[in-house]
Amino acid sequence: MAFSTRIKTREFIVMLQNILISVLIFLFSGVFALVFGQTPGAATKPTYVRGEVAAIESKSISVTTDTGKVDAAITEKTAFKRVSAETLDFAKGVDGALADIAVGDKVTVSALAGSDGKSLNARTIYFITKADIAAKNAKEAAEWQKRGIAGKVTTVSPQGQITVDVRNLTGSTALVVTPKTGAKFIRYAPDSERFDEAKPSTLAEIKVGDMLRAIGDKNTEGNAMTAETILTGAFQTVAGTVVSTDVAKNEVVIKNLQTNKEVTIEVGPRTVLKNFPVEMAERMAGAQMGAAGMTGPRPVGQGGNVQVGPPNTGGQPAGQGQTPGGPVRVGMGGRGGGSVDEMLERFPAITVENLKAGDMIAVSSTNNGNVTRMRAIKLLAGVEPFLRMAQATGRRSGQGGVEGGFSIPGMDGVGFP
Repeated sequence: MAFSTRIKTREFIVMLQNILISVLIFLFSGVFALVFGQTPGAATKPTYVRGEVAAIESKSISVTTDTGKVDAAITEKTAFKRVSAETLDFAKGVDGALADIAVGDKVTVSALAGSDGKSLNARTIYFITKADIAAKNAKEAAEWQKRGIAGKVTTVSPQGQITVDVRNLTGSTALVVTPKTGAKFIRYAPDSERFDEAKPSTLAEIKVGDMLRAIGDKNTEGNAMTAETILTGAFQTVAGTVVSTDVAKNEVVIKNLQTNKEVTIEVGPRTVLKNFPVEMAERMAGAQMGAAGMTGPRPVGQGGNVQVGPPNTGGQPAGQGQTPGGPVRVGMGGRGGGSVDEMLERFPAITVENLKAGDMIAVSSTNNGNVTRMRAIKLLAGVEPFLRMAQATGRRSGQGGVEGGFSIPGMDGVGFP
């Protein structure tokens, strides 16, 4: 009898323990749900929203991401952390406030799903201000301008030396780049010209034909560099005649002068659209032709009879070599009078609406293998003199059409952001 009583007592104790454990589990799940503002069982893993601030109010923030706009609610518990544009180290972000954030700033929002499972509540907003980004870019651009080079890769040796064809306004020179020990290699993403989307890379990824920018120490002769950072990417330049334009879609269809096939050009918010002043284009094309030892048909203004008309530039005087900001400066590779990129910046700006059927344009883009559609990095009108020269070169070589090696100043590669 005593033995049976002990068994029942033990069973009763076990039952009480199970009930107590169940109650504790229920209570803890309720506490966690209250802490994270969710119903019991809801996921507590944060969602990260990265992009640019499109709008901000006292109780919400709207962020433009790569896939569209995302809204998140701002609560009294939302924390704000200002991140350095120099280090991009979120762990070292300093306390900020809602008033410190403005439209155009870069943000990463750590958010949790609301009770409805659809809305987002911002837990922490990490932000980098436009002013900080601009200051960092200006500092880096100045450094790259002073100590950097840009060109097209012509050879990569087994020892790791890279020969680069560095072009100026009238010609080019060969420069040998040797990576320093521990040099940083980065490469543009396959379908992006954005520097902030470039990925870590290696020497092995560099191929002949790549565009290359490097920063480092040049020798006194200017034909060699030991580089500490090397940025590369696969880009292409396509020239063609405008077939049609779609202003609503911001697209241009051209007939590729090399393949005679149509290509759709997408123009985005970051695309540089410029018109090459016709007189300057004629002079430069003539200089290139003279440097190549060519005779015979020459661009307008150089003794030829080819009629070249400037595209519609919305009333801007394309043929005067002038912009509202003053005369276009012509320099050699960043020394003295300004670089090719600086020259391009001072050219008259145009839009898709300014382009007309029959205009000749050149377009640079990333080389992603798609031959029927490309997203423009640079779109340059007023390039007929260079293309006429290339056509003349093609005829002389017996190939016809536009020779693959045509050169238009400002079209090779992309500018440093």
